[in-house]
Amino acid sequence: MIVIDSSAFSKFLLRGENWEKVIPYLDPSLEPHAVDMLIIETTNVIWKYMRKYKLITREQALGLYEQMRKLIEEEVIILEPSEKYLQEALKIAMDYDLPIYDSLFLAQARNLKAKLITSDRRQRDVAGETGLGVVYIE
Repeated sequence: MIVIDSSAFSKFLLRGENWEKVIPYLDPSLEPHAVDMLIIETTNVIWKYMRKYKLITREQALGLYEQMRKLIEEEVIILEPSEKYLQEALKIAMDYDLPIYDSLFLAQARNLKAKLITSDRRQRDVAGETGLGVVYIE
């Protein structure tokens, strides 16, 4: 079992640098999990690519959103409610000065005894400090 965070998933979906390195972690046999915050954060990244960075069109943004929904609906990634991990995430956030939305993925990985897959340096560092297994995809 693994936990994939929004940074790694967004890298894959939007074909960011080294996006292909995320593919092996989407193997259903690894039971990729995420908190439901993944949908919100990834949708925000899609919006940024379209609106702020002007790297994709509106139609491409909507297409990427549909691709994300399909991966979720087909349970390529198993989503769990963020609320389930919120109290533990708050403790992590306070202890390590990390935003709640990042701490949620760490709390989930800790609870599931799973390795965290991330493209976020700070999350990688905190995962290491807390003894979690982590794969960093630059």
